[in-house]
Amino acid sequence: MSHSEPFITLVNEAKKNIQQMSVEEAAALLEKAPDTVLIDVREDSEYAAGHLPHAIHLSKGIIELNIGAIVPDNHTTVLLYCGGGFRSALSAYNLKKMGYNNVISMDGGFRGWVQSGLPVEV
Repeated sequence: MSHSEPFITLVNEAKKNIQQMSVEEAAALLEKAPDTVLIDVREDSEYAAGHLPHAIHLSKGIIELNIGAIVPDNHTTVLLYCGGGFRSALSAYNLKKMGYNNVISMDGGFRGWVQSGLPVEV
């Protein structure tokens, strides 16, 4: 998928200001800390086609609006993912600006998870 230069610039700026981790690090975190809230920020159709086990679906378009109902404590560890790591980075940056101080974007996203042979739910 080809992304516009302004979009890539925006994503890169967000990535400078958030915590990221690899797919392998994310899998280890989820195993070690099962109370981590895992959120899929992809579109409805993407989520329906397959998602990480136990993921909550809050698409990028509504996450800021609905995060408080799902994660009322802004100290909770929240792990976000999308298709490749761009939308989750933007969402993580917005949640950080909203006061969530332990938000992580999974670099590599769903595609990286699947390529690593990790489990997926449909």
